[in-house]
Amino acid sequence: MEESTNLWVFGYGSLVWKPGFDHGKLVVGYVNGFARRLWQGNETHRGTPGKPGRVATLIEEAKTTTYGVAMELKGEEALDYLNNREMTLGGYIQKITMFHTADNKHPPFPVLVFVATSKSSFWLGPADPHVIAEQVVTSSGPSGHNVEYVLRLAEWVHNTLPEVHDDHLFSIEFQVRLKIKERNLCLETLMGEKEEVVESTPVHHHHSSPHAARRGTFAYTCENKCMKCIKL
Repeated sequence: MEESTNLWVFGYGSLVWKPGFDHGKLVVGYVNGFARRLWQGNETHRGTPGKPGRVATLIEEAKTTTYGVAMELKGEEALDYLNNREMTLGGYIQKITMFHTADNKHPPFPVLVFVATSKSSFWLGPADPHVIAEQVVTSSGPSGHNVEYVLRLAEWVHNTLPEVHDDHLFSIEFQVRLKIKERNLCLETLMGEKEEVVESTPVHHHHSSPHAARRGTFAYTCENKCMKCIKL
């Protein structure tokens, strides 16, 4: 932003709800020319070697807008942490693009973006939503279950940007919830311990998401050993 001389990073995956590092200011907004896709494999956080989970990347796509957050980096430690997390362990590369605040109260400013391409050794590529959901439901890693990653990301968009529609993410979320219900899985177990979610003020736009109403239509069931499920 205009009053800051620090580097900013654009978060569009787990960074929106679990940064993992101390950051400065946080602003909700979007980047143009990129689409969020769950096409990157992960064997270090949401999967294991030989059985990767699915995590988000950005692909270049004209006339597409992706919402997330811009985080102000404070000191070299934050950048070192992200470089290790995203590049060394995750197979991402760095790019610079312009970030636009959702409230349009500030002029666009440059942000660092971590993206994965088909050249990455962890690249899984496109697949139908039900195929991706199957991989998500059956994958977990040191940072937790892949279900947690997808549902917390989707819920962040629903809650923070209730009038924004992300068809790719929401269609996978729908299929994941359907598989959980069909298999009588315990959602609370899959979601793990509740994380301290990054607080973001909801931003309202003119068009409502067609998925907003249907999120509450599932009766999320649990295994008998699970006393209750959280509704996410």
